[in-house]
Amino acid sequence: YRKKLVPNIGKTPRKLLKTIKSHSGRNNQGRITMRHQGGGHKRVYRVIDFKRYGKDGIEGVVKTIEYDPNRNCFISLVSYRDGSFVFIIAPEGLRVNDKIMSGEGENIPLKVGNNLPLRYIPINTPIHNLELKLKKGGQLLRSAGTYGEIIGKEL
Repeated sequence: YRKKLVPNIGKTPRKLLKTIKSHSGRNNQGRITMRHQGGGHKRVYRVIDFKRYGKDGIEGVVKTIEYDPNRNCFISLVSYRDGSFVFIIAPEGLRVNDKIMSGEGENIPLKVGNNLPLRYIPINTPIHNLELKLKKGGQLLRSAGTYGEIIGKEL
């Protein structure tokens, strides 16, 4: 599935992958405490950067757009100029080799994939991955096909 989205992708950096143990409905004694759990395909967890802090003003390039078995939306592998790699939730319209930025300020352009504070986003602009509290990371509008719109601002 991944190869259909992006040809010639190479390997995912190991630090962005974690293994998850399936407990199959068993507790710490090995007894079944939840029936009908278990089975399914083995999955590797991809560490998603919901916060995107520490990359203010650093330009990143979208390397791949991949299927993620742990969620119902696609994710993108972003390579920043400082040499770091992160996974982000891929918004609709993001393509391979697009340049994205995150940060606080008016010098960040308003385009798909960029991360800005709400005060710099105009009214009626679709947004996704919205955080409720500062520095907590995106909590709302993260599922596939979901988005919100800014309908008004208080001064």
